[in-house]
Amino acid sequence: MISLLHVSDLHFGPPFHEGVGRALQAFAHRLGPDCIVASGDFTQRAKEEQFAAARAFLNEFPKVPIVVTPGNHDVPLMRIAERVLDPYKHYRRHINEALDTITDIPGARIVALNSTAPLKATVNGRIHQWQIDYAREAFAAVTDEKTLRIIVAHHHFAPPPDFESADPMPNARRALDAFTDMRVDLILGGHLHRAYIGNSLDVYAGADREHGIVIAQSGTSTSRRGRAREREKNSLNVLRLTPTGIRVTHYMYFEDAGDFVPTSRHIFFRRGRPPLEGAGEDGAIWMDESRETNDGV
Repeated sequence: MISLLHVSDLHFGPPFHEGVGRALQAFAHRLGPDCIVASGDFTQRAKEEQFAAARAFLNEFPKVPIVVTPGNHDVPLMRIAERVLDPYKHYRRHINEALDTITDIPGARIVALNSTAPLKATVNGRIHQWQIDYAREAFAAVTDEKTLRIIVAHHHFAPPPDFESADPMPNARRALDAFTDMRVDLILGGHLHRAYIGNSLDVYAGADREHGIVIAQSGTSTSRRGRAREREKNSLNVLRLTPTGIRVTHYMYFEDAGDFVPTSRHIFFRRGRPPLEGAGEDGAIWMDESRETNDGV
């Protein structure tokens, strides 16, 4: 079973909450995940000192693979010349030289796509056709059907189901149809500053009515910029992944606890089918939630 910690929207700079940051580090070390995903907006204003602080924070996480992707706040907004000529200069120096990446961990291939568009869409983002082709080629190389296929992008492919509307990326449906055709199991993202955990078929009928994609959006994990029901709150997701199922536990930070506390749990059978009788440990775990009540944290 794969244990994955999903955080997002750290926003180093004035919005960053030092106390919540310390709680997040303690949480991560107690969890001991196999992989960490940080889905963009490492900084508030794409300043080099903010990127340096974000990198120092990432270095304090457990020594496991960390998947990163830029967010719209990670490109300069008001520094127009820099945004036009070299928008990722500080991100490349401090976070990751590559903007679109492939990360393999035992049991999963994770493709991170840069959804920022510094010249055309500083807020809503874009996924281009060449990036869809990049993902298709990456997943075509996966020969073991048990290997999970995961997409990471900062911007959202599905609108949040709450009272603060937020339009998804342009051509999001095109991307969802393509990802479904690639047999993508899971999409992880941020940007919304509140969590959404569900299925792509909740919001879009799709060209393939048989197979939806699990979508897990993280709220802002360490800033004071939560929105909707997570206004002024912080959140993250813990995922447990097996060849037959995806379980997402949503955590929120509460001042009186001084910690991230589980608030909901979501279980999805992979490709919409429950494990067969006698499927063994990886299938049976989804049928017996009493084994773990707090994701081992």
